[in-house]
Amino acid sequence: MEYLDLFVKEEDSLLLNTVRKFVEKEIFPVRQLIDDDKDHVIVTEILQKMVDLGLFRALIPPEFGGDGMPSPFSRLLLRTELARGDMGINLSWAVTEWALRPAIMANNKTVMDTYAPWFTGDKLHLACFSITEPHSGCDVENVDHFHGRSVRVKAKLDGDEWVISGQKSLASNSGVADLYCVLCQTDPELEEEGLVFLYVPKDARGLSFGKFENKAGVQGDRNCDVYFDDVRVPKEHCAAGPGEDGKLLRVQLVAGRMASAANAVGNAMAVFEHVLKYTGERIVGGKPIREHSIAAGMLADMAIGIETAKAFMLQCAYMGTKPEIYGAPYSSQALSRASMAKVYATDMAIMVANKAMELMGSYGYFRDYNIEKYWRDNKIVQLWLGGAQLGRLDAVRGYYKLD
Repeated sequence: MEYLDLFVKEEDSLLLNTVRKFVEKEIFPVRQLIDDDKDHVIVTEILQKMVDLGLFRALIPPEFGGDGMPSPFSRLLLRTELARGDMGINLSWAVTEWALRPAIMANNKTVMDTYAPWFTGDKLHLACFSITEPHSGCDVENVDHFHGRSVRVKAKLDGDEWVISGQKSLASNSGVADLYCVLCQTDPELEEEGLVFLYVPKDARGLSFGKFENKAGVQGDRNCDVYFDDVRVPKEHCAAGPGEDGKLLRVQLVAGRMASAANAVGNAMAVFEHVLKYTGERIVGGKPIREHSIAAGMLADMAIGIETAKAFMLQCAYMGTKPEIYGAPYSSQALSRASMAKVYATDMAIMVANKAMELMGSYGYFRDYNIEKYWRDNKIVQLWLGGAQLGRLDAVRGYYKLD
């Protein structure tokens, strides 16, 4: 079912087709090896090929030396295509943009002039968006309840420098990124008005890292604790500043949940392709599995879920381009829509993987058949950024006030 011409231009379609071919050539043959790639040799090689393809340049707007993306639709659809190959590799790429977005949205020329060349050149560089803290988990994402009070990583001005102290955890690309966008609190009594995003290079004095986490899935993405021991960065390396960065956090949460929906849709697309082929070739009771009515009904549920999640994701992206009608990008309405997209898409993708396993029997959980990998990967997507239940709370907050 193709309706993408409603959202994307011809140049978007050319880019999407290029990435789809890249995924099938470079990622599909090695996707089962990624979980065992402890030193990230395969992952790094693929990410470097994405640099060569121009995908990292596409993360940077033209005004800062990159190629940019023609529309928010192409951004989401690129993520579905890459997640169709491997969620972790997609995440390493996508989070690099997520980390740079506060400086881009704030038009912070100092930050972008300093660091954008890292991501527009020929060598692989990654960025990390670090907001979660070990003591509070998803409290930072629960902005309408905690309002920034749960952030314990402190930032204080000392002359012309910010001084950062505290600990972050679980952020994508942590420990391997060259640049860190770090959410800090200047004064808890100011709540969201006291929040700031500060940019820290990996070689900053006082910055250190814990061991990499061993996860059930998404092994193509690194996570570890990050420690800030009076780390100093220039005053200008704050995205927009206190009072504005709190709004940027809300915009980031909207973007993150939309990207999560795209990840889940791409994940489910890959699973559906596998099971459709398998059930067309596997003979049971004298005919292919998918010709049995019970199997056909299960496949129908999977197709319905994928198409509706994808369509709603694109609808939300369209509404985001019309803030004068549908609310500012930091509004409760925007976060509500994005949360619904994430909750629905991740629930759907797990349903699709579950049904695929049922249709494939023992082969569904064999690693060689890939289904169990997508099942493990998507469960992590469902849990990050506050998880499925906080997502539901934020969804309903678009309709009434709920503390």
